[in-house]
Amino acid sequence: MDIAIAGGTGIIGSHVVRVAQQRGHAVRVLSRRGGVDVRAGVGLENALRGVDAVIDVLNITTTDAKKATEFFMRTTANLLAGQRRDGTGHHLALSIVGVDRAPYDYYAGKLAQEAAVASGEVPWTILRATQFHDFAGQIHSRSGFGPLHPAVRMRTQPIDAGEVATRLVELAEHPAHGRARDIAGPREEELADMMRAWAAHHGRRGWMPRIGLPGAFGRAMRSGVLLPQDDADLRGVTFAEWLSAQPER
Repeated sequence: MDIAIAGGTGIIGSHVVRVAQQRGHAVRVLSRRGGVDVRAGVGLENALRGVDAVIDVLNITTTDAKKATEFFMRTTANLLAGQRRDGTGHHLALSIVGVDRAPYDYYAGKLAQEAAVASGEVPWTILRATQFHDFAGQIHSRSGFGPLHPAVRMRTQPIDAGEVATRLVELAEHPAHGRARDIAGPREEELADMMRAWAAHHGRRGWMPRIGLPGAFGRAMRSGVLLPQDDADLRGVTFAEWLSAQPER
C-alpha cells in the first residue's frame, strides 16, 4: 500500500511511519520540511495523488478550544478536499477516548474533527486512544515554574504510542468502517503518580505538589469519564514497564 501520514514527524507520527515501513508499505510523510503544509493546503495535490490511505495524526499544542477547533477543522478540510479531488480513500483520524464526554479545551477541537470526518464524502475510520505513556513527561515539561512542577491529577489508562501506531496501520490495511474499537493500555493509572515516577527516573528534582486543574475539563480529568469503556481493546505494557525501558536523560 501507499500510505500518506499527516503529522508523520511527531511523537505518534514517527511511530506510524516506522510501523508502516516495517509492514512493507510505501510511506509519504506530509510535513512542512517536505514541502507540504496541511494547514495552509500547500503541496497536497501532489502529495496525495495515488495514495491508498491517509492517516491523520496531526497535533497542535494548545488548551484553547477555539484555536484547537480552528486547527483541526482546517487541516481536516484540506486533507478531505485533497482526497476527494484525487479519489483517494480511505481517511483515518486518531482521536481520544472519552472526547465526547469532556468536550472542552483541546478536546473540543478533536470532537469537531471527528464530526468533520464523519460527515465528509471520503470513506473514513476514527480510532480513539487513551493518552500515551509519554504524556507524563510532556505535562512535566509544560507545567514547570522554576523548582515547582505541579503533579496534575487525572484518572487515565495510558498506552504505548507504538501500540496505537500499529493499530492505525492495521486499520489502514482494511476498508473503512467508521468508529473503530477504542484502544487503551492495560491498567488505570493516576497521572500525578506517573509524573512523579517519570521525574524520579530521569533525575528531575523539584517540588511536585498534587493538584487538580480548575474548570470543567479539570473535573472531567479527575472523574474518570476519560477512562475506556468495558469493550475497549487493551494492549501493550504498563506505564511502569514502559518507563523502566526508557533511557535516563
